[in-house]
Amino acid sequence: MVQVISRSLINTVAEAAAGSARLRMNHNFHSGPADNPHRFLNVLLRGTYIRPHKHANPAKAETFIALEGSAAIFIFDEAGAVTGRFDIGGVDAPLLGVDISSGVWHTVVALTERVVCFEVKPGPWEPSSDKEFAAWAPAEDDAGCEHFIEGLLAVST
Repeated sequence: MVQVISRSLINTVAEAAAGSARLRMNHNFHSGPADNPHRFLNVLLRGTYIRPHKHANPAKAETFIALEGSAAIFIFDEAGAVTGRFDIGGVDAPLLGVDISSGVWHTVVALTERVVCFEVKPGPWEPSSDKEFAAWAPAEDDAGCEHFIEGLLAVST
């Protein structure tokens, strides 16, 4: 089977993201949770909040490549201090993506109205163990999310 990544597909996923309370949406190219590796588009709209997390048990690396728009990938130490910021994507951007080793705390922040990333990470996907969320960061439904993102965007490394 051949699946194409087209502007039409991206626009369809972006429309679904706009209708989502989380302001983001995936489009999977893998056939299900048991597949390995997982390959998907992730459309993030400005204002979405992805709680910092890591993939440690089971250990999973994760790759992000910006196809459209730009995003900031933040890396944290165990205490929640930012140890790295990588701005990916955009016209003439020097960085197009990042590959993050397993067990590394990270999050993604949309810098443009929408950013489209192609992501790859190992399967299978088991919701109960896919990621560990950072206790030092607000939960997705917390009123402090916007302030947390603003603080991150003030960081340059």
